Amino acid sequence: MSGVAAVHSLGLSDRPSIRAEYQARGVRGFYRGSGADYRNPHEPQLRRCIRAAVETWRPDLSHVLDLAAGSGEATLALRELGANRIDATDPYTVDAYAERTGTPAERLRFEDVAGGALAGRIYTLIVCSFALHLCEPSRLPAVAQQMSLVAGELLILTPHKRPLIKAAWGWNPVGEVVVERVRARFYRSNASGGVK
Repeated sequence: MSGVAAVHSLGLSDRPSIRAEYQARGVRGFYRGSGADYRNPHEPQLRRCIRAAVETWRPDLSHVLDLAAGSGEATLALRELGANRIDATDPYTVDAYAERTGTPAERLRFEDVAGGALAGRIYTLIVCSFALHLCEPSRLPAVAQQMSLVAGELLILTPHKRPLIKAAWGWNPVGEVVVERVRARFYRSNASGGVK
């Protein structure tokens, strides 16, 4: 991917307890038991990475979807950067999200998104932080395609090199920013019916 804008490496260590819980109970099992209390342990790095991404690409923040919103880490960061209309979805952490942000979230899963649950909506930007790499690889193309039909821009934040979104799934890569080992990848929709 071209357009690497910034790289900072002050060190980000994965929290072994979450990774171990994923392995022991699976992603769904972990969030069923911990969803109401969940906090991303890398929130400070995530927030700095979102700021760097917004400063680099100047995405349209007028109507954002925070997909797999966790406890609202991205929503809170985006509010500080001027976004004031943010919808959110997360199948497991709606209570934690509402508590921190003061607004509700829908209980949509990646399966729901792949099945067209977002059809008819229009967003300027979809943000998915620390979650899309957990989507089943066989479902990821449908999730990406459905998102490309309802938004013109996509920002994925991940502690991994995954996921890589392909142009055939409706998104053209614009660039990547890495801040303290958190990656922000920015895309624009290339879907014929998508929002430009």
